[in-house]
Amino acid sequence: MITDCRYSIADLEPYIDWLYFFHAWEMPRKGSDSDALKQEALDLLHTMESEGDISVRARVGLFDANAEGDDIVLRAHHSDKRMGGAEEVRLPCLRQQHIAEQNSYNLCLADFIKPADMNEPDRIGVFATTADFAADGHSTSDVYHKMLAQTLCDRLAEAAACRLHEEVRKVIWAYAPDEHLSPDELLREKNQGIRPAVGYPSLPDQSINFLIEELIDMSEIGISLTENGAMSPHASVSGLMLAHPKAQYFAVGKIDRRQLEDYAARRGLPIKRMEQFLAASIA
Repeated sequence: MITDCRYSIADLEPYIDWLYFFHAWEMPRKGSDSDALKQEALDLLHTMESEGDISVRARVGLFDANAEGDDIVLRAHHSDKRMGGAEEVRLPCLRQQHIAEQNSYNLCLADFIKPADMNEPDRIGVFATTADFAADGHSTSDVYHKMLAQTLCDRLAEAAACRLHEEVRKVIWAYAPDEHLSPDELLREKNQGIRPAVGYPSLPDQSINFLIEELIDMSEIGISLTENGAMSPHASVSGLMLAHPKAQYFAVGKIDRRQLEDYAARRGLPIKRMEQFLAASIA
């Protein structure tokens, strides 16, 4: 099942994480200068929306899935013509390799999906969000306002992911229909389940975007991929949604040559190509 959403600034404003906005500008979250910057950002947001210069869209697909080792295997329903006609798509994941503390484990995203040998299907969400800023005719000659608009678009794409995840939990997937959390509690990750994004610590391989494109066709909401798997527009987020009550965010960290070779084989890509995608993760 594929669901598309389009959001207004009013829809997303409560979900904007201003902490990361100020971090991008290397400013503290509190103070007169920060307050002034935030107000200017809000004014610009409302101007961009009123003039039709901003479009925020999201897409999410729900798939049956099971874990096979460190892979997540997603299956299409017979009525679903996506996935390039394939009955299943294998999404390899990476596992932490550091020495785990006592009573803790080296984690992998596949740990939070029911294993195939249980003979019971689980589910997983695959999503993408984007904030497309039509810069033509709006602040293009003002470097400051252009940077401000881009920073805001980055935050809007993340806010859309937060808002979409809430809708998935409560309505679309409805595994937490009685959830009642404020936007602030959502930003503090008080909800059940996680939405690891591509390029972030638990899902560092940008090439996973090619699999996500195969699964949900991100072009339908205006996202295209470069030959290296980067998304355009820049203010775009993609990733997975996992519902397991014990699912948690984590950093894969550094991996050794053995896991790199194993992962490259599971991804079906040459090791040299995989080294490019995982350069920052190789020990």
